[in-house]
Amino acid sequence: MTKIKQLFTSESVAAGHPDKLCDQISDAILDAILLEDKYAKTGLETVAGANHVFLLGEVNTSAQVDFSAIARQVIKRLGYTEPAWGFSDKSPISTLIHQQSEHIAQGVANDEGAGDQGMMFGYACNETEQLMPLPIELAHALTKKLDDVRENGTLPFIRPDGKAQVTVEYEGDRPISIQTVVMAVAHAEDKTPNDVREAIIAHVIRPTLKTYGYELRADHIIINGTGIWHIPGPQSDAGLTGRKIVVDGYGGYARVGGGAFSGKDPSKVDRSGAYAARFIAKHIVAHELAERCEVGLAYVIGHPRPLMQQINTFGTQKVNAGAINDFAKQLIDTSVNGIIETLDLRRPIYQDSATYGHFGRSQFPWEHIQKSV
Repeated sequence: MTKIKQLFTSESVAAGHPDKLCDQISDAILDAILLEDKYAKTGLETVAGANHVFLLGEVNTSAQVDFSAIARQVIKRLGYTEPAWGFSDKSPISTLIHQQSEHIAQGVANDEGAGDQGMMFGYACNETEQLMPLPIELAHALTKKLDDVRENGTLPFIRPDGKAQVTVEYEGDRPISIQTVVMAVAHAEDKTPNDVREAIIAHVIRPTLKTYGYELRADHIIINGTGIWHIPGPQSDAGLTGRKIVVDGYGGYARVGGGAFSGKDPSKVDRSGAYAARFIAKHIVAHELAERCEVGLAYVIGHPRPLMQQINTFGTQKVNAGAINDFAKQLIDTSVNGIIETLDLRRPIYQDSATYGHFGRSQFPWEHIQKSV
């Protein structure tokens, strides 16, 4: 039977994108709190607009942290040091973080109960080494490379904001080619659109695709669809924590849960539950029990165990469903405490997760494969 050819597109954003800037500030504050108080409870939000930052949300902690100083460090590290861009590390910061609601605190007392209700999904497939869908894997690789060539001085005219979008052609469930790459790149005024295009193709797109074994004709590459882009960051487009949940996950290739990740301590199952779901799905694929796997979990605030735990292998399973469910149960206890303890989540590891996706990156415990279960 002839396999149907189809296209799928995913997007990633650079570390200096306004939404990702906000994610990193929220997670940098979380990390600073966890460094002093590993049992802290946080729900942190950052908003960045033209020449202003707002720090919002709730905390329950004994840690003494300078929220504004941490935010300025992140902004400066990302390259926003030029006030003429309408946003910089000198921009005013308003801190409106308050004490956690007593009703929420009661629900998560002793780390037994979930910090909120909600559903979350984890996914894995065998089409890349990272067991991630190819479109989002390539999109993340492109934005990471874009940031690298700016930070290491290869392309010093690049400014700290950008996006990448990759369209992959599939035959059935298998990727066979790259159809189109689209990139948006903020740049200095003294560079023409053609200067920018040639440099990005030569130093970002071609080497990145080559790493994954792909090539692409120049007429299938679009750089800055409107021609030019000079002003990066929140002056041009306001940022908000948690607004890039599809970028953070699987690029739209799998279902998305109900909540964002950044700024939330691990008792918040929006975060820890999503990590556990990916951990299970990745192990099922890595152990060749299935070629594709999606794991769904659902919790209610104050209750320790999931109301739902389901596994979908899309007909690609190599063993029966009972064996896969038994494997998952032996792998990890999906109670709130079970996830936190198994993945060792009460530590400051979250700021790095706030760029280039939360999945497919080996430094995180939910990505580590156990050889025997």
